Amino acid sequence: IIHKSVPRGSNSNDNKVVKEWGLKPDFDFQPKSHLELAEILNLLDFKRSAKISGTAFPLYVHNGAKLERSLINFMLDMHVENGYDEMFPPFLVNSDSMQTTGQIPKFIDDMYQISKDQLFCIPTAEVPVTNYYRSEQIDESKLPVKFAAYSACFRREAGSYGKDTRGLLRLHQFNKVELVKFVHPDNSYNELESLLEDAEKVLQSLGLHYRVIELCTGDLSFSAAKCYDIEVWSPYENKYLEVSSCSNFESFQANRGSIRFRSSKTGKMEFVHTLNGSGVATPRLMAALIETYQNERGEIIFPEEVANFLGFKELK
Repeated sequence: IIHKSVPRGSNSNDNKVVKEWGLKPDFDFQPKSHLELAEILNLLDFKRSAKISGTAFPLYVHNGAKLERSLINFMLDMHVENGYDEMFPPFLVNSDSMQTTGQIPKFIDDMYQISKDQLFCIPTAEVPVTNYYRSEQIDESKLPVKFAAYSACFRREAGSYGKDTRGLLRLHQFNKVELVKFVHPDNSYNELESLLEDAEKVLQSLGLHYRVIELCTGDLSFSAAKCYDIEVWSPYENKYLEVSSCSNFESFQANRGSIRFRSSKTGKMEFVHTLNGSGVATPRLMAALIETYQNERGEIIFPEEVANFLGFKELK
């Protein structure tokens, strides 16, 4: 059930910008795209990845592979410092797990299936991590429980062809650090705001301009009660790119997965509220990162504070 605070609207045009952070980078030259930069600096090899797997499967090479790994490690370390417990989940799950989090039956055409074993490739670590407590009771005194998990993500993107298909902007396989919370129903909307702040810290630490969007009723996923999107600025595309969605599902997923706690107030069993957010997905993050810190020669020079997070200062 949609929360009363969600703005009413019919589609994404009615979404509400609630925050902007940082300044858009200002260049005295025509900025190159992340694809051009990746070719100049030998960071990605889409030609060979298409030979190996097909289109929309990225192949990170040399310093591109190092940068991708550095981003994942940086985000995991940051979230663990912020109180999340790290988890490294399986990438294949059964249908019960997909049912719990709302991927099936509605979005089954977007999922990669291994029919022989009746397993699904996960579209996000939200699925295995949320199912960690499926059919279990959580001690009320332990709430909130917070997990951070890296995983590869697999999406067929059925019906999405032709939308932002260049380079890293829309992929069948990508990397993401996911944040998942199991919380007391009385505190779930405070937990949503803190979840959003935790995801924002990634972009703030990297010095990237972004905005936060509050999704309207017509753009909200059917399983979420309220959702914020975080969109990072792409200098070459000259537009914002979504890198995170932070959602409160209230008891929707917990009801499907029978994830409960015994209330100290009533003595009765109640469903927890589940929340999750990308903290964050790497492809568009990397695109924005290298476009933002490029120079006229096609080199990437990171500011000292960003270099400290990533472990290296430049890509030449």
